[in-house]
Order: sequence, then structure tokens, then C-alpha cells
Amino acid sequence: MSHGTSTGSSGRLTLYTGIGLALGVAVGAVLHGMAASPAEAKEIAGYFTIGTDIFLRLIKMIIAPLVFATIVSGIASFGDTKAVGRVAGLAMGWFLTASIVSLSLGFLVANIFQPGASLGLPLPDAGAQTGLKAASINLREFITHVFPTSIVSAMATNEVLQILVFSVFFGFGLSAIDRRYADPMVHMLNGLAAVMFKVTDAVMKVAPLAVFAAMASVVTIQGLGVLIDYGKFIAVFYLGLAVLWALLIGVGWLVLGNSVVRLLRLLRTPMIVAFSTASSEAAFPRTVEVLEKFGVRPRVTGFVLPLGYSFNLDGSMMYQALASLFIAQAFGIHLGITEQLTMLLVMMVTSKGIAGVPRASLVVVAATVPMFGLPAAGILLIMGVDQILDMGRTVTNVLGNGLATAAVARWQGEMREETDDPVAAPAAVPTGKAA
Repeated sequence: MSHGTSTGSSGRLTLYTGIGLALGVAVGAVLHGMAASPAEAKEIAGYFTIGTDIFLRLIKMIIAPLVFATIVSGIASFGDTKAVGRVAGLAMGWFLTASIVSLSLGFLVANIFQPGASLGLPLPDAGAQTGLKAASINLREFITHVFPTSIVSAMATNEVLQILVFSVFFGFGLSAIDRRYADPMVHMLNGLAAVMFKVTDAVMKVAPLAVFAAMASVVTIQGLGVLIDYGKFIAVFYLGLAVLWALLIGVGWLVLGNSVVRLLRLLRTPMIVAFSTASSEAAFPRTVEVLEKFGVRPRVTGFVLPLGYSFNLDGSMMYQALASLFIAQAFGIHLGITEQLTMLLVMMVTSKGIAGVPRASLVVVAATVPMFGLPAAGILLIMGVDQILDMGRTVTNVLGNGLATAAVARWQGEMREETDDPVAAPAAVPTGKAA
């Protein structure tokens, strides 16, 4: 028995979602050409965003109960703090390494191709306001923000990291109490997770329409001409992402072997949804499903995947490095190797506090560049094409988290055999010993 949809059904959903994406681009291009002014184009796009907003709301309503149920039942089935510690250690080791590689790659492609050096566009005034609250990011506030004052508030605002922290405490508490009380609660949580997967299946049926609306909205406002104005910057960014994908998939192949191809096929639908909506949240429930179908035990998925949403943003990290040097090049400011290495370390810290922050990657760049004598107003140069770039970095984040979760499961021996029941996997009775 499985929570997931059949292979044929999943394949059709991927096909329809891809068709929705292509139609959205075509319709958006036509409407952009018909619009008499940017204001009119934005008004037309507003009608499409209704569909996208409804879809994202439906997805967000699933996330909190799904994260809570999978993490708690997972911790209870581990039953041993050492087992949880090993999983967390492996995950954080992957996340840290991937962050360094992603940032380094962003700096590398920026230095090689110099996308900002020949921009050919008017520069904004160095004192212009960006409207981004960059000062709100610092390590102290992030660390304290991780711990919720109220689980109800955390769930209401979909603070995934806060839900994870509460769920870990709750899971350990559940594994420590008498089995007479623990067993019914674990079974209830497994039932809740199963229900959420069914709700996910129902919501995902409208994903092709949501993807169509999202793409039509973006292209109606931006038009395809923006690809020419910022062609080199966008091309360098997506070239960097292609290299990053090759590195991630290569490491995935070293850990998972040829089965990484099957994982990539399963991840297609959540990745298309992430790309078109520029929302990692939109892909989260479906990513949980496909990882389970791949064979990752739910207790690992439920723990590693939410953690990755705050600490494993590979596409976002590469973008932040590239965007910072793009601004420096556009204003003719040279940053030496020492300054770039320092910037890498600063971004390693500041990027960990961006989960849930609107336009998070832009905010990190806006918070970082003034430290190195760069005008924060340079953000205005890339804000116009940020949606196009956001789609690329979001789909990369989903790919990176999917590969990370599967790799940790393989290292930890938490891959389910084909004969195992995926529903039963997280339902193990908490015994206080390692599973």
C-alpha cells in the first residue's frame, strides 16, 4: 500500500503540467504585446494570479500537519536520540558542503563571464531605496526565531523550522512515555499523514492550471524582451545552475548509483511546479510523496526535508554570490579574492536566516553588499528579472533537497526494500531503542 499516485497518473500529471507551462508562456507573450502600458499588463496579470494564489494557499494548508505528523512519528519510530543525531549530522554535513560549493560556483561564473561589466543599461542612483528590509537579517535573531513561542502560531504562519523543533521535542517525549498512551497517538499521526497525502493528490490535480496561470502572469508583465536586455546575466545564471545540477546529480549517482535516474524521474512534477510558481512550498508535499515512492523511509524524509528548506538552498546560494558580483561589475567596483572569500563566509551565515522572508535571496544580497562598499541600490538592477531567476533557483533548491534526503537515507540504511510497506514504516512502536 502506498500514499502516492500510480506511475501512469504521475506521468500524466507531469505531462499536463509541462503543457500548462508552455501555454502560459505563449498566452503571456500575446497579452504582453496587446497591453497598452505596463500598468495595464500588471492589471491583466492580476487575474491570472488568482489561480496561482488559490493553489499556493491549498498547498500551504497541507504543510504544517504533514510536517508535524511525519516528524513526530519518525522520531518515535527511531526511539533513540543517537539515531536522530546521526541523521541530523549527515544532513547538516551535506547542507554545509553544498552551500560552500554553490556559493563558490556563483563567484566562479561571475568572475569568468563578467555579466555586469557590459550591461548597457542605465544604472540606478547609488542612494535609491530598494524597499527591502535587509536590516532584519542577523544570526542572533535567526537562532532565537528557530524556537517557537507557540506551536499554534508556528503552524498558522507555516514556520517550517519552528514546527520541526517542536515536533522533535514532541517525538522524543512520545517515545519516552508508556506504550499504552504512545501507540494510539503514533497510529493516529500515521493516519493523519496518510490523509494529508490524499489531500495532496487532490490538490495536485489542479497544478497544471496553477502553473499555466503563474507563467501567464509573469510573461504578461515581463514580456520576452527582458530576456534580451538581461540576456548575458540570465544566461550566466542558468549556465551556473546547469553546472550545479551536474555536480549534485553526480554526487547523487556516487551515493545512490543508477537509481538516481529513477529519483530524477519521480522529482519531475514537484520540480516543474517549483519552477513555474517560484515557490518551494508548492513542491513540498509532492516531494515528500515521491521520496517515499523512491524508497526513503518517511521518518528520514520527515526530518531531513524540512531541515533542508532552511539550510540547503543550493540555487539561492549560487544566485546570491553571482548577483553580488554582478552589482560590483555594473558599478565598476573591483573585489579582490580576499574580499570575495570574506563575502562567501558572510553569506554562509546570513543565508541561514532567510526561510520565510519574502524575496529572501534579494534580501540577503541587499544585506551583504553594503558591507563591501557596494551600493544596495544595485539590487534595483536585478529586481525586474528576479522572478525569472527565482524560478531557476527554486527548482534547484527542490532538486538539492530531494537528492540530500535520499543520500542521507542511503548512508543511514533507511532505504525501504521493495517488499516493505511504506505506510507501516513510520508506525514502529516507540521502544526507547534504536530502530
